[in-house]
Amino acid sequence: MSVAEFLHSQLCSVARQSPCLAKKIHGQIIKAGLNQHEPIPNTLLDAYGKCGLVEDAIQLFDALPRRNPVAWASLLTACNLANRPRRALSISRSLLAAGFHPDHFVFASLVKACSNLGSLHVKQGKQVHVRFFLSPFSDDDVVKSSLVDMYAKFGLPDYGRAVFDSISSLNSISWTAMISGYARSGRKLEAFQLFRQTPYRNLFAWTALISGLVQSGNGFEALNMFVEMRHDGVSVTDPLVLSSVVGACANLALWELGKQMHGLVIALGYGSCLFISNALVDMYAKCSDLVAAKYIFWDMCRKDVVSWTSIIVGSAQHGQAEEALGLYDGMVLAGVKPNEVTFVGLIHACSHAGLVSKGRALFRSMVEDYGIEPSLQHYTCLLDLFSRSGHLHEAESLIRTMPVSPDEPTWAALLSACKRHGNTQMAVRIADHLLNLKPEEPSSYILLSNVYAGAGMWENVSKVRKLMMVMEVKKEPGYSCVDLGKESHVFYAGETSHPMKNEIIGLIKELDAEMRKRGYTPDTSSVLHDMDQQEKERQLFWHSERLAVAYGLLKAVPGTIIRIVKNLRVCGDCHTVLKLISTITNREIYVRDAKRYHHFKDGNCSCNDFW
Repeated sequence: MSVAEFLHSQLCSVARQSPCLAKKIHGQIIKAGLNQHEPIPNTLLDAYGKCGLVEDAIQLFDALPRRNPVAWASLLTACNLANRPRRALSISRSLLAAGFHPDHFVFASLVKACSNLGSLHVKQGKQVHVRFFLSPFSDDDVVKSSLVDMYAKFGLPDYGRAVFDSISSLNSISWTAMISGYARSGRKLEAFQLFRQTPYRNLFAWTALISGLVQSGNGFEALNMFVEMRHDGVSVTDPLVLSSVVGACANLALWELGKQMHGLVIALGYGSCLFISNALVDMYAKCSDLVAAKYIFWDMCRKDVVSWTSIIVGSAQHGQAEEALGLYDGMVLAGVKPNEVTFVGLIHACSHAGLVSKGRALFRSMVEDYGIEPSLQHYTCLLDLFSRSGHLHEAESLIRTMPVSPDEPTWAALLSACKRHGNTQMAVRIADHLLNLKPEEPSSYILLSNVYAGAGMWENVSKVRKLMMVMEVKKEPGYSCVDLGKESHVFYAGETSHPMKNEIIGLIKELDAEMRKRGYTPDTSSVLHDMDQQEKERQLFWHSERLAVAYGLLKAVPGTIIRIVKNLRVCGDCHTVLKLISTITNREIYVRDAKRYHHFKDGNCSCNDFW
């Protein structure tokens, strides 16, 4: 074996193993004068890419006297493996401008880079598609399969289907990408139909369908498909499907089912898998079981930015501000670089504790120390911090000067803070601005009506109500789901058909009588219907969370926590009622609504009455 052949074989074996060894072999190649000996440069590029040495790969590529499509494809693959799709496309733009012509390997890598950038870069993806279509390689099925996957990730399944139908020899990758495209776009029927048609009903096809359903918010369908997959005897040789199902449990706050999935994860031998552990931490946090979330987190052998961020955000959402900030200090000491989601959780934590100076410092650190550009979510969290702490003028200054355009919920949050702190003059000013935006959320109109009524501006109250009728603003039906372990039950506002209706109503009446003895007076400000006071109180009586709590008290094991998920924001009166019920019954009640996590215990709530 020649020296060149020996060094080439060494490079092939070092791929994905040791960056240091790859560099050492590169040095030996240079000493032997073989750095231009084919195919060593391309193999070295490939080795650097698989070892994660992207910058070294770029330097090597730039030094090549003759750049061929194989070297180009190797460099693009290196960028994609290192999750640097923007670098891959910027390198390709310069090469295309210099007259280089991509082959099918390069096209596949370019499409992959566009896919990794996501739906904000549809234009670039389409440009690559056009260039591929006009190239001599336009019949390549591998590139076409990559295009199907790209359009699936862009949320454009019809474009993907057009490419899918043009593939001459459909393989497992093509079918899986198309099934995923339909499922993640919420087109369940087409996803199911295609899934039934595929000749490749393997684990990857099941995973594509189930993961897509979870991403599009069809968690119950995803769970049903997972049960069907298990009945079909499909072996779980890859844990990705498990993380998707755990994610479905998290999104639906199915605590008991989440625990069962945790047991299955352990039984299948994936308990130490990093991304599964991250999914479990997130699931338990979203199911309001922070004790379990922290146990898993601290038991993890390796923690990445997702691990730390999940537990920080979970602690922040449940009002444990000091805990969240302490975890952040531990994250920094561990050498893990925070991301944009980490700072959302941290500023949210500061908001709960009223730590204005700390929140400002974290926002500044995010920009200056970590180079993260603030998003609307970051500004909204900062606004919430100022508003909660009574810094209303600073909050208004922020909302009017921030570089991203504030949306309806952002203005509504500031208006709610003005109302809470009794700043009527500012509240009216913000209300006028919000009204001019022609809001779409029913809760915004309720807030506007209450602000104008509080200021005695009855003409504006009338205007708001007329606008609701003209714009046909319809409030989404409120429902609450109570999780009792082996069963979960959904209650809709005003529901009167439940088999235990008499027992539920009887308990609510008993609790209502006891609450009134303790000074409770119904707050009917959230009821905008034109009716007398007694009828308004009756409307509140039938709110879904009250029905769910009463059912939970009747059916749950005595002393256990009652866990409820509500699709809308808890109204002010129900929030007061749940605090009182937690005292009267000596029970903890966890409610996850559309805005906050609420832990009701001994007459208090973890949100500090601001949500």
